[in-house]
Amino acid sequence: MAARATWKGTIKLAELAFPVALYAAATTSNRVSFHILNGDTGNRVRREYIDEETGEPVDRDQQVKGYETAPDQYIVLDPEEIADTVPDSDKTLRIEAFIPCSAIESVYFDKPYFIAPTDEMFSDSFAVLREGMRKKQVAALARAVLFRRVRTVLLRAQGIGLVAHTLNFDYEVRPSSEVFEDLPEMKIDGEMLDLAKHIIETKSGKFDPRDFDDRYDNAVAELVQAKIEGREIEAPKPPEETKVTSLMDALRESAKATGKKKSASASRKKSSRSGKSSSARNRKKAG
Repeated sequence: MAARATWKGTIKLAELAFPVALYAAATTSNRVSFHILNGDTGNRVRREYIDEETGEPVDRDQQVKGYETAPDQYIVLDPEEIADTVPDSDKTLRIEAFIPCSAIESVYFDKPYFIAPTDEMFSDSFAVLREGMRKKQVAALARAVLFRRVRTVLLRAQGIGLVAHTLNFDYEVRPSSEVFEDLPEMKIDGEMLDLAKHIIETKSGKFDPRDFDDRYDNAVAELVQAKIEGREIEAPKPPEETKVTSLMDALRESAKATGKKKSASASRKKSSRSGKSSSARNRKKAG
């Protein structure tokens, strides 16, 4: 089935403009999902809004949005008033600047999208922008009204297309100092640092998303499939507790262990790939 665009518009850079579409690059639709049922009847239940004071159900046409100005005091906003605050959209993704690809911290990344031209007549314009960005190793900062809000979007070349991330606003990202300000500054050197570097070098690798399982989702899918088939599943054994006598001893033991594990990693990857295909089949059946 062909991918469905979540937004269609125009990319504009100075006098260059061409039509494009945004496609969601990530989805949770393949995860195992549940319905809430009545345990006595097996029937599905529905959510209902209840007035906190009277305890009476509130119909949909009586529900309004309110902004709390003080404890239990609200300003009521009509749907028409909220709608008037939504910015007008001209369906244009305006590129405002080009920056180095590494210039934005990953904490600002929101949702990922793929961008492709919607008309073959403009494929050359799309390719010019993409290849120019690739050669200069830059990303584009653009702005557009997406999903009722003015959003900043980061565009990067990927393969024969573009990948985009909507960016979190500054007020949405917590300052790192809130977490890191109490961390003591410590200088690590000598054998301790050498051992850490050795462990890192021994475990160096490449990112392949197929190497990482959603263990919870796979386990739930297997559980559902087992109940369908009338099988029992043994509960996994809890992991053994790790006893560490000192940081230096832990680093030394880790350095020994990583050397042994690296030689066996190839065979483990091969077996895990076959296991993943089985988990995927179970998840599809459970879904």
